[in-house]
Amino acid sequence: MRIGDFNQRATLQAPDDGREEGGQPSTQWVDVAKGVPCNVLANTGRAQIAAGADVSIVQASVRVRWRTDVTAGMRLVSGGATFSIKAVLPDFAKRNFVDLVCEVID
Repeated sequence: MRIGDFNQRATLQAPDDGREEGGQPSTQWVDVAKGVPCNVLANTGRAQIAAGADVSIVQASVRVRWRTDVTAGMRLVSGGATFSIKAVLPDFAKRNFVDLVCEVID
């Protein structure tokens, strides 16, 4: 992979489950890495009906440089968009990159 293939920078975040003062569960996001080189490869959209309402879902594939600390359930923030990571697809053959199957969060 050439350096120019990663034309964006992102912040990788992990959930930090905690409790509010009243004891209610609270999920906050903690930065794991900032300035992660990435490239949004493809965006697709689909609509479905959930709970009787039309729901629009935008999916994307985001490619990042090789790393082993990314898991499903984390998220990536880049260019004003937040991507919820649904699956992690590492390139085990060459260890150059990791593809992330994501959904865009509003």
